[in-house]
This record gives sequence, structure tokens and C-alpha cells, in this order.
Amino acid sequence: MNISASLNLLLAVALSSAFLTSLGHGQLPHGHDRVGLPRQAEVTVRRFYQQLVSDPAEGIPTPKGMKVLSPYLSSSLIHRVNQARACRDDWLRLHPKNDEKAPSTWFEFGLFSGPDDRGQPYAFQIDKTESEDDGSFRVYVRLTEGPREKPWHWEVAAIVIRENGRFVIDDVIFLKDKDFDTESRLSEILRLRGCDGPHWVGYPSR
Repeated sequence: MNISASLNLLLAVALSSAFLTSLGHGQLPHGHDRVGLPRQAEVTVRRFYQQLVSDPAEGIPTPKGMKVLSPYLSSSLIHRVNQARACRDDWLRLHPKNDEKAPSTWFEFGLFSGPDDRGQPYAFQIDKTESEDDGSFRVYVRLTEGPREKPWHWEVAAIVIRENGRFVIDDVIFLKDKDFDTESRLSEILRLRGCDGPHWVGYPSR
């Protein structure tokens, strides 16, 4: 065997050894890691909605509820939810006799599932995951509510980003369907008119 062939053989052995070592440490080469990113984003969404359907609640989650959900949410989304809760609490302080109807988002809207009859889903299914140009992922989730013998279904899209080395949900898109002719985002809904950060300032005058 000539010197060139011997060097090629040694190089092949070295690369094979490095690959097996990486497997032994639970790691994959970078190319494989890129392929697995959508799967990792999907795992975050799956775990989040498992928590959500196990204890569904309409309106802004309580601090106890947010403690369970927060590990799957971005710091930005957590901040928005906390500010919305603070504004709601400020409204309640200003209206102790409940002399005015509070915004329905605070009490009747399923923040991560949708409005009206979509606030308390009891089942979900991941339909597909799409990679976005900005490095985020859009994970489509099919939700179920209603009587078991005749349930209804709808779909939302969770926007997943990488933050501090982990995948977290940064927003939820409520998609257009036969009941809703426009698309909306959770991040927009949380910026409620009448709130100035954590304070209720009232609706702007017409």
C-alpha cells in the first residue's frame, strides 16, 4: 500500500471514530442537527399543548398556571402576558363594583387556543412544521373541543424561536377558517386598547 492510500485509510478511520464518539455523547454532526431542528421545535409545542389541554382555562392564566407554561414560552411573550394580567388587575381595582364590562380577552379568550368556543380544548394534534426564513418555525396544531360524540376542530400555528439555547413559543397565530375570515396573533391581542403597559388608562375618546 502506498503512502497516499495509507493516509486516506487513516483519515477514514479517524472520521468514523469521531462520528461514533459523537453518537456516544448523544450528539450528531452539524448537518444532522440542522435536519433535527424542526423536530425539536415540534417537541416544545407538543409539551406545551399537553400542559394546556390537561388543565384548560379561558382568559389570562393565573401566576400558578403561568409557572407551568412559562418554560415553553419566550421571555417576550411571558412579559406580554404578565403586563396584560397587571392591566386587568388595575381595571378590577378601578371598578370594584364591576360597574363596567371588562374586555372579554381577559376572561373569555383562550390565549393559546382561540376565542368564543375555542377556549377550553381537550385534545390536540401536531399537523406539520414549517421552517421560516428568519430561523423560526411555524408548528401547526389541530385543537379539539365540544361533545365527544360530535366535537369540532380548528387549527392554530405556534411560532417557535431559539432563545438561550432552547426552543420556545414566541407567538400564536389564530388562522382563518370557516368561522373567522381574518388571521390574528396573540401578540396583537395582548396589546389591548385601554392598557398602557400594566396600567388601565381607558379607551381613547372618539
